Amino acid sequence: MEIINPNGKKMVKVSTKLCGKELSLEVNRVGFRSTSTVVVQYGDTVVLGVAQVSDRPVEQDFFPLSIDYEEKFYAAGKISGSKFIKREGKPADEAILVGRLIDRPIRPLFPKGYRQEVQVITTVLSMDPNFRPDVVAMIAASSALMNAGVPFDGPVAGLRIGRVNGEFKAFLSAEEREASDLDLVVAVKDEKVVMVEAGAKEVPEAVIIDAMRWAVEQAQPALKLQQELREKLDVAEKEYELLLPDEDIQAEVDKWTAPYFADGKVRGNVIERQKILEELEEKFHAEMLKLHAISETEENAKLADGGISEIAKNDHITVEQAEERIASEKEAYYEEILKKEYANAFELAVHHEVRRAIVEEGVRPDGRKLTEVRPLSSQVGILPRVHGSSLFTRGLTQAMNIVTLAPLSFAQIVDTMEVTDGKRRYMHHYNAPSWTVGECGRLGSPGRREIGHGYLAERALLPVLPSEEDFPYAIRSVTEIMSQNGSTSMAATCSSCMALMDAGVPLIRPVSGVAMGLMMDVPQGTEVTSADIDKAYTLTDLMDAEDFAGDMDFKVTGTTEGVTALQMDMKVHGLPVDILEKAIKQSHEGRMHILAHMLSVISGPREKLSDFAPQIEKVMIDPKKIGTIIGKGGETINAITTETGASVDVDDSGLVTISASDGEAIRKAVEWVKSLVEEPEVGKIYTGKVVGIKDFGAFVNILPGIDGMLHISQIADKRLDKVTDVLSMGQMVKVKLQAIDDKGKLSLMMKGVAQE
Repeated sequence: MEIINPNGKKMVKVSTKLCGKELSLEVNRVGFRSTSTVVVQYGDTVVLGVAQVSDRPVEQDFFPLSIDYEEKFYAAGKISGSKFIKREGKPADEAILVGRLIDRPIRPLFPKGYRQEVQVITTVLSMDPNFRPDVVAMIAASSALMNAGVPFDGPVAGLRIGRVNGEFKAFLSAEEREASDLDLVVAVKDEKVVMVEAGAKEVPEAVIIDAMRWAVEQAQPALKLQQELREKLDVAEKEYELLLPDEDIQAEVDKWTAPYFADGKVRGNVIERQKILEELEEKFHAEMLKLHAISETEENAKLADGGISEIAKNDHITVEQAEERIASEKEAYYEEILKKEYANAFELAVHHEVRRAIVEEGVRPDGRKLTEVRPLSSQVGILPRVHGSSLFTRGLTQAMNIVTLAPLSFAQIVDTMEVTDGKRRYMHHYNAPSWTVGECGRLGSPGRREIGHGYLAERALLPVLPSEEDFPYAIRSVTEIMSQNGSTSMAATCSSCMALMDAGVPLIRPVSGVAMGLMMDVPQGTEVTSADIDKAYTLTDLMDAEDFAGDMDFKVTGTTEGVTALQMDMKVHGLPVDILEKAIKQSHEGRMHILAHMLSVISGPREKLSDFAPQIEKVMIDPKKIGTIIGKGGETINAITTETGASVDVDDSGLVTISASDGEAIRKAVEWVKSLVEEPEVGKIYTGKVVGIKDFGAFVNILPGIDGMLHISQIADKRLDKVTDVLSMGQMVKVKLQAIDDKGKLSLMMKGVAQE
């Protein structure tokens, strides 16, 4: 039965093949009152994409675009595992990260100066468990914007790809993702890349470049399908106004600032440069006030004709008072009407100078060469009571990292739409309060930026962490940013690596990270092609001033063997893979330079854990015997904990971890656990307890739940008339296991065994 659309619009559906499955886009079945609603289906995954454009007048001085990704547990056929909360509430970090993943390729595709409020929401209604739904949501967001009548220079489409058995593949299953050495998301516009995010198991840079080329080719059907739907709908463009700097004002400001920018007068280290620019801007506004401050009042009109005495006479004030009032009115007019526009033009002139100096002279704002890293200095072991700590400083950017070790039971339980009873053993948290950029601000829960930066640094170290079997600890790494001036996520990566080594975590290899920038020497708005590769200027160790003025920033982390994480964001409308390849290759040298510095401070993981870290021993048991250790209602495991003082955690794999600050407590608990799961061994001597006495002998318990038969003839060297002549109930004796028959019965002997 066809849905009746109150707006009189017919349902429109288009479809194509994408990576072997059908991808469909459908409109006008739901969302009658929204600006644009699209239902996207790929396999059994269904995502609702909504774009809502406000009709209210523009009041903001920024582009109020919000893009969110909503997980619904019903989409996966599950109810939240939380004991108390079953309704979806605050988005999980995983959902926030997907929202950022969708936002990053879309935001730069709106024109500068666009100020209309736009809200994009993607909601997963049904989830095929065979692959992640995030890139389907990206297609839904892009398609909704394509049909909203806004100046969005799309479409975009994303693919999440991996490499299994040396072959690239999109939409991997959970098993394939586990086997893959690459997890790469590429957002594509036309035949160019607009965003990249990757996690990798020390994959060479060349492989990532090949994967991007593969993704660009494979994403084309999703782009063409969005265009096809837009053409079928005959979308009407909404009227809008771009709030751009006045060209005459910009020309005036450029002319005024040119002499001050000449000969590198505004270059220097960050603090010096900032002071120079602040003083220059203050001088600039003082002169602009004299030149352009006017008043629209009638009194000022008279002043222009020299009638100041007339003003004083009419208003019954002195000439001096009239002059003061007019001057005040002039200043107020400039401050309230003109200053903001002149300030924006001044800031833009500074950005233009940064680009010009880099492109024409190969000189950066702080005087560095394009491939040069800022001065590095670091320390480890700076905090006395924590398990591991470091302080990494690169120029004006500084990150302190603190590592805490705990038993595996402290791992974070991940309860999302996609994951059931998942656990995060390694957690990286990132904090960057406003004082780190010299500003006042409210403290609160981490924002999307903090969550994203922490996730990138976490992803960078995951591939080099030891296995749980080799290092049975939960690990929390917290980066406290102390000062910001570009690439704090890479500072977080470096500082966390050093703190982990300081804590004695046996990393497979150390990881370093570097932020890179790119500036294209092409006119603004010009399409960038592979032929422009010689006009691409790549900057190693990007700083804030270059980030604001540049065309791309990307971060790359890795070891001497390959890349572990990558993140690229474009400010231009897409770049060819050839240009990205040039930038990635240059990043390798920067990473190795920073890694050499880190190793000069701490050459490898410490051989011994901190005295304040918990000691942990591990015992592998047959998973079938987990119940023996836990006992009825947890009786046995609670007894071990109570009597020894050690904590005991049992994993479904059979890994038992025993932790305590006291080595003797661990030893007792380990012996207890081993005794619970130990198999009887012929020829071994056991200390057992007499649990039964018969005329023909006694039953002795040698292991938990395991009794053996001690025949009367095997109790002593001489003949006994009665078992009770030597043994009594509850008596502890040493016995030797002679044999185990076909039925599993144990034969014991005391003869010849020394008794305590």
